[in-house]
Amino acid sequence: MKLKQLSVFLENRAGRLAEVTRVLGDAGVNIRALSLADTSDFGILRLLVDKNEAAIKALTADGLTVRATDVVAIEVADRPGGLATVLALLHGCGLNVEYMYAFLERSKDNAIIGLPFRRHGESARYSSRSQHPCLRSGRRGKNVSENR
Repeated sequence: MKLKQLSVFLENRAGRLAEVTRVLGDAGVNIRALSLADTSDFGILRLLVDKNEAAIKALTADGLTVRATDVVAIEVADRPGGLATVLALLHGCGLNVEYMYAFLERSKDNAIIGLPFRRHGESARYSSRSQHPCLRSGRRGKNVSENR
């Protein structure tokens, strides 16, 4: 499934993350998943939210820089080695996972992860199953982890 990710550039200071989450909460936006990478001075907050446009509007009104990009959510067998199977498949197809999210949701017996990726040595991201043959499903509802 294709999802929209919001990347928010933040200065690394006490309380800044609390401010961002308050702004989103005040706008009625629910955070579904997040990832935070930081340096000593700055950080990038990556968010998956339930209301993208409302989040972008609220964050930019608060003076923040926000960028929207596409990522893919993939169901992964929720068992030991489930993630390893999917990552091996993506690697075998020449795709490099840049980072990923772990969701706190389940879909039947599967966990769900979110990730953007690029083909090794290329700058273009793949952001949907239809854009790369390794992610295309031969039958509706088939998981990438079943493509073995």
